[in-house]
Amino acid sequence: MDFHEEYAAEAFRRFDSNRTGFISVDDFCRIMITIRSHLLTRHVKGLLKDIVKKVTNDEQVSFPFFIAFNTILANVELAKKVYLLATKGIRDREISIQEFQAASNMMSQITPLQSQILFTLSTLIHDSPTMIYSDFEKLAPEQYYRKVQKRIVDIKAVENPEDRNAFIELLESGYRFAIGIMAGAIGAIVVYPMDLVKTRMQLNRPSSLYEGRLYTGTRDCIQKVAQHEGIYGFYRGITPQVVGVALGKAIKLSMNDWIRDKFMNRKGVVPFHSEIFAGAAAGFFNVFFINPLEAIKIRVQVASQINHNERLKSITAIRNLGVSGLYKGFLACCLRDVPFCAIFFPCYAHMKVRLQDDDGYNTATSLLMAGILSSLPGAGISMPFDKMKTRLQAEPLPGQSKYAGIGDVMRKIYTEEGLRAFWQGTRLIKPSSQFGVTLLVYEVLQRLFYVDFAGTRPTGSEQTVLVTGLEQVKSTNPDHIGGFALALPIVSGLESKFGLVFPKFKHEIFELPSKTKNTT
Repeated sequence: MDFHEEYAAEAFRRFDSNRTGFISVDDFCRIMITIRSHLLTRHVKGLLKDIVKKVTNDEQVSFPFFIAFNTILANVELAKKVYLLATKGIRDREISIQEFQAASNMMSQITPLQSQILFTLSTLIHDSPTMIYSDFEKLAPEQYYRKVQKRIVDIKAVENPEDRNAFIELLESGYRFAIGIMAGAIGAIVVYPMDLVKTRMQLNRPSSLYEGRLYTGTRDCIQKVAQHEGIYGFYRGITPQVVGVALGKAIKLSMNDWIRDKFMNRKGVVPFHSEIFAGAAAGFFNVFFINPLEAIKIRVQVASQINHNERLKSITAIRNLGVSGLYKGFLACCLRDVPFCAIFFPCYAHMKVRLQDDDGYNTATSLLMAGILSSLPGAGISMPFDKMKTRLQAEPLPGQSKYAGIGDVMRKIYTEEGLRAFWQGTRLIKPSSQFGVTLLVYEVLQRLFYVDFAGTRPTGSEQTVLVTGLEQVKSTNPDHIGGFALALPIVSGLESKFGLVFPKFKHEIFELPSKTKNTT
């Protein structure tokens, strides 16, 4: 590193032939692009002249500015740590240059001039005097990091973000919808036995034809299903459930992502009220597809409660329900899904950030935990409406009264079974597990089957590691074997890590301008 800094200082002195301590802006750009390009991102490279004029108000570059500019670009990772210190680990909080400098004073490694250069660059790129953590991405030299990518599919739909248009946005929504279908189906299969038990417990009410209830509790329900219907009994009615949940989750996830993208500001942040709206809208549109399929599923699930040998096919249930029967309980379904999604999706977005590691990456475990924990508040609120929807959609058993509507079912449950009956079943556990699995699969599939639409990616999906050893940068080309496999990263590192582009330096830097050229 000492050699690296001295190399840059020598280049400055070569252009400062009169030893004034200043060089021209053009010479500054020439040095940076020729031997310091490994520090320049695409965004910074195009702002070299602008940054000099903004900070110095001059057409000349002083040696202190030159050193400060190179130092801050070489220490962007240190600047990230200062930012996290100033924000107490909150990555989407905007901070001013004064707050940043106050935090950097505690570390005594970033000077006021370096802070001014950093924030001026960020302002030129993002058009804002404040910074958030993601702003550093366009400033940090990518050569110092390697993205950990384990992808089955890697497709670039557009070369540049400027090429993104309405058709590309439509393709992106279709891609998210397809991924959502796969994630929803997997989530439904994993937790379906809990869904069957939940449905039967929600319909577990007294009848005039038999004493008490069919099940004394959740454990009794599980034991009786296993005893009388076998393991396959837990998966009765799974076909409409998988179809319904797959479509429902796909609509929820893709719709929520699409609306969030529309409200996302240039900082990559979605206002909290917009997060709630996106979740509520996703839940509302989901009801139109999920309500008929849940009505079919419930009829099939409870058909064998009394007669364990009775089987009801999905097509028969559709004929029995009719068009009006398929949308029975629609209002209760809306009151269940809209508040739940309005609570869940904002909670999930923020919980993911809280569970990220120090590099801002979400592991599979953190995604699963974020989905489960974010489901709990909404599940408790939506559970009474889920029970009312189930009662309205199910065919009453012999000796049980029918319900006239949502008001009637609410009154009868309260008067006949008490307030606690609204939370009877496994609704609190089932959606938590299902959403945890579904969101985990949804995000993992986007990482494995990667398609770059130049839009937004799920936060915490890109893992980067600091390149510190030969084993991390060794070529993966099968032809690179033996000594060449070891020499390749070393040779490449001469330019990417140290900037030792000797032919360019000898040709363009050491050859002094003609007016000062001498034979010494």
